[in-house]
Amino acid sequence: MELSEKTLSQEYIYKGKILNLRRDMAELPNGKTAAREVVEHHGGVTVIAVTDDDEVLFVRQFRYPSGELLLELPAGKLEAGEDPYSAAVRELREETGAAAERVRSLGWFYVSPGYTTEKLYIYAAEGLSFGEQSLDADEFLNVERMKFDDALDIALGEGFRDAKTDAAIMKLALLRMRSDKKEI
Repeated sequence: MELSEKTLSQEYIYKGKILNLRRDMAELPNGKTAAREVVEHHGGVTVIAVTDDDEVLFVRQFRYPSGELLLELPAGKLEAGEDPYSAAVRELREETGAAAERVRSLGWFYVSPGYTTEKLYIYAAEGLSFGEQSLDADEFLNVERMKFDDALDIALGEGFRDAKTDAAIMKLALLRMRSDKKEI
C-alpha cells in the first residue's frame, strides 16, 4: 500500500519571526482528504561540549513556553539557509564563550514530525578554549559544568526535561562505549 499523502492546498494562518503555521489539505492513500496543520520552523542545533576534565557545558535559562528554569545544552535556531555546523559553532561561542578545536556531527532528528518541519542537529565539541559570551539582547542564561557521568545519570534517570539534551548525552555515551574512549 502506498503510504504517502499528496498536498492539495496550503493556507498560511500565521507567519512569525521563528515559525509559520499553515493549514494544508492532503489527499490520503485511500483517496479521501484530510486537514493537516503544520508548524514550519528552520530548525535548530545543540552542542554537547566536553572539557578536558570530562565536564559538559550546560546553560541554565528560563524557558517562557514551559514556564520553567531549565538546565540544557547550548542550542539555538537556524536562520533560513544557515549551515547547521556553522550555527553550532556560533551558538557554542555566543552562549558559553567556548571555541572548540574539534566539532563532530552526531546526526539530526525531527523534533516532532507529527506537526512540525523542525530538524534538530546535534554536535559534539572538544578541545575547548574560553573567551567571552556574546548573548542576544533578549537572552539571559548562566553557564554551568557537570561531570559527563553525572549528566548521563540524570539523562538516564529523571531526565533534564529537555529532549535534545537527554538525546545528545545518551548518544555520546553510546558512541563512547562503542569506541571505548572518552573522546568524541
